[in-house]
Amino acid sequence: MTLEELILNCKKNDLKAQEELYKKFSGILFSVCLKYSRNYHEAEDNLQDAFITILKSIEQFKGKGSFEGWMKRIAVNTVLQKYRKQRVYNLSNEEQIEEEVEIEVEETNVPLDYLLKIVQELPDRYRLVFTMYVLDGCPHKEISEEMEISVGTSKSNLARARKILQTKIENYNRENDLR
Repeated sequence: MTLEELILNCKKNDLKAQEELYKKFSGILFSVCLKYSRNYHEAEDNLQDAFITILKSIEQFKGKGSFEGWMKRIAVNTVLQKYRKQRVYNLSNEEQIEEEVEIEVEETNVPLDYLLKIVQELPDRYRLVFTMYVLDGCPHKEISEEMEISVGTSKSNLARARKILQTKIENYNRENDLR
């Protein structure tokens, strides 16, 4: 079955097509959810919520642009809406940090699973900005609109996230150099 046929059948509420869509794209969308979530379990919950939204909204997809991109946007928005409801990142009096912190991962042997773990351990507001800016390439203006914060707060949260990550990477490297 082609992707177009699969989408058409999902629009007709065909359960087999919905299951096939889930099997085909759940891995890709899970990786998106994992980047934005605190842990694996939360990412699983976010994936399920995103798929519910995708299936409820599939009528809105008109075949223009990438279907995968459309689904990824829904997955990201699903996670952000949860955090918006929790108000985990709406800090209007956040002091701005101008210092740019660069993380030199290429010069270290930090395992990818450790990097994912320390990103997931970041406070929610820092993790979301870091993920959107560094991993997804969103500009601060877009982040500020999506998260309902100022551009300055977005920049500040990114700088704080980078500083925390840099410290954890340096500690990891020191601990592993001693062994």
